[in-house]
Amino acid sequence: MTKRVLVVEDNELNLKLFCDLLRVHGFATEAVRDGREAVARARAFAPDLIITDIQLPHMTGLELIGRLKLDAKLRHIPIMAVTAYVGREDEERIRAAGANAYVSKPISVLRFVEEVRALLPSEANDSPALAEAG
Repeated sequence: MTKRVLVVEDNELNLKLFCDLLRVHGFATEAVRDGREAVARARAFAPDLIITDIQLPHMTGLELIGRLKLDAKLRHIPIMAVTAYVGREDEERIRAAGANAYVSKPISVLRFVEEVRALLPSEANDSPALAEAG
């Protein structure tokens, strides 16, 4: 079964890059450009993973993560933050908000895909411990 990934990113080039990378690696993607619509889209799309930028217009990625974690239908979905913030304090803040993984921009394509795979183990190896790693 194809894993579904919701990508929340306001930068068109990054959004296209992330979605194209994911599709090449066999994932189904849904693109959202604004954190305000991400929760509703996540409820409709039922993703297996949510990837979000932290610097979003109207609502930060940290606020979005908080809203996702408060939603009973969505709180179990792993979240990967992708951001230009690279300090240790930034990573701690992002993880404390509820993100399961963190990738800094500009992304390493290899690391990006590795993090996604770590959060989405294959059906043959569906392990909750692996899903929470990262």
